[in-house]
This record gives sequence, structure tokens and C-alpha cells, in this order.
Amino acid sequence: MQEKETENAPGLHVAFLLLPQFTLTPFSSMIDILRLTADEGDQSRPIRCRWTLIGLTDDPVTSSCGVEIKPWADCDDLGQYDYLVVVGGLLKGQQAPGPVLDVIRRAAQQKVRLVGLCTGSFALVRAGIMKGRRCCVSWYHHNDLLALSDEVTPVSSQMFVVDGHRITCAGGTGAIDLAVWMVEQHLGRGVAQKAMRIMQVDRVRGGTAAQPQPSTYLNASNDRVRKALIIIEQNLSTPLKVQEIAEQINVSKRHLERLFLTELGHSPQTISREIRLHHGLWQLMHTNRSISDIAADCGFSDAAHFSRLFSKSFGEPPSTLRAAPERANDLLAQRPLLQL
Repeated sequence: MQEKETENAPGLHVAFLLLPQFTLTPFSSMIDILRLTADEGDQSRPIRCRWTLIGLTDDPVTSSCGVEIKPWADCDDLGQYDYLVVVGGLLKGQQAPGPVLDVIRRAAQQKVRLVGLCTGSFALVRAGIMKGRRCCVSWYHHNDLLALSDEVTPVSSQMFVVDGHRITCAGGTGAIDLAVWMVEQHLGRGVAQKAMRIMQVDRVRGGTAAQPQPSTYLNASNDRVRKALIIIEQNLSTPLKVQEIAEQINVSKRHLERLFLTELGHSPQTISREIRLHHGLWQLMHTNRSISDIAADCGFSDAAHFSRLFSKSFGEPPSTLRAAPERANDLLAQRPLLQL
């Protein structure tokens, strides 16, 4: 446990509120950046900044991988913190209880900056403090956020979003980028760079940097279609047959095909192909991978097959669009809904 007091008041004080089934990577990444910026070398004394784990009780909170972490402070004096970071994880069974939402609302009333880390952003939305704001969410949970509220604008195209005193981050290693941004705001770039060097991070991504995996932004109202789309996105490199997808969501192949035609106007095969081609276009723009590697990663048998379907869908071959980034970016912007 960290030292409770320092000779001089720290320049940054961050509280963490862990939700059940929270993910360890974003939590540990952010807290390690704070730890390494707080002191000279690797001594980790809370001199420049301080971090506190708060909770409604002192009962341990279980992470998504089973590791338990015990809070060491209560939720009473929220005004002392510069940021309250709400750390989420698995959405299933992770409904933030009413008292937790009350803590979030009290922090907002006291002008504490609220950070939704990973699916912690969902708790901010449920607390009613995100109305009319942009909310960063992983591409994987884009449709989940749409289903939760129509009063926020989901952003799954970048690492984190700063909207006034509401800050949201998709999670994963993006928490490092957000933590570095926070440290730079309060303690300066040099201090943040020192932490990055110790953690062997060669460069930091800004909030507008693209998430490693693009979202297809397909908006389906039918729950089975939404689940099928998630399954498709989870198996880009090894596309499943329609029958296999149907079995996973407990419907017949013919019924799934009818649902797709009704909801999206196309068959599951067509939608799957277009999602994979869209992912291929994104990789052309954001990676240096060869077209053969991209083709394999997107589930196509070879580069020639990928290039042929790509040209048919986007009007130009992959090599041409890679050499014309502005035109490729326009295509990505024009087709966020896979307008087939």
C-alpha cells in the first residue's frame, strides 16, 4: 500500500473505483504510469502524484480473470481527487449497483473529472451524467452502448475521448495513452516520458488515434442479428459457415438468413464478406502489412481472391488505394454503415 502522506501536496491525485469483473490490463496500465511518474527512478513514492482505491465497502473486488483487489479507502471525500476512474470489464452481470451510481453522481456534482475506463463508461451513462456527450467505447461494445442509451454518441474509432470533465477510454493498452495524457496535463511531458521509458513504451498514441480494430457500425435492432454480427467480427480470420453461426445463437440457418435479409437487406455471407473487406481497407491504411498478410488476416484464401473482391466492392484494387490514402480515408468515412 502506498504512503498516505507526503511532505508536499501531490500535483495529481487519482481515485480508482473498480466494478465487478473489471479487466486488469487497463487498471494496471494506468496505475503503473502514475506510479512511475510519482517519484524519481523506480521508487514509486507518491510525491508528484497519488493514487487511491476506493470502495463502498472494504470487500475485495474480483476481476474478470479472478484476481481480487481490496479497496483501501471509502467513497466519502470525493472532492479531494482530480479524477475518479471507474474501471469496468465484462458487461454480462456487471450492472453497477445503485450506490455506485450515486458515488459517480456525487463526484460529478463536485466537479471531479470522471473517467470511464473500458466498460466503466457504461456506468457513467447509467448514472445519467453523459447526456449529449461523446463516449468512447471499444468497437466490440459499440452496439451494446447504442442499445443502452440514445442520449450519448458512441465513438469506437479512437482510443479515448475527452468531453469536458467526462473522459472515456476503450480500455486495453489505450489506458497507457490516456494515463500519459493525464500526467502531461498536470505534471508535464518530461515526467510522462520518464514513465514511458521505464515501461518500454516507444510512443504514445493521442486520443484520436484509431483503435486497432475498426467497427462495422452495423445497427441491427434484432438481438439475434446483433449476436451474429459479433460472432462474425470475432472470426474475421477464420470465417464461420452460416450454419455454424446459426447454431451458436440457437436458430436455424434459414431463419438466420431471413433475419439478415429483413434487418440488413443482405445475406449473412454477403455481410461477412463486406465486414472482412472493410477490415482489409482499414489495415491498408493503418498498417504496413503486405496485401497477402492482410488477405489471410481477413479470411480470404489468397491475395488474388482478396484483391478481386476488394476491387469489386471499393472500385479500385488494394495497391491503388494504399498509394492514395486520402481517397481511402474518404471511402472509410463514406461507408461506416457498410452501405452495400
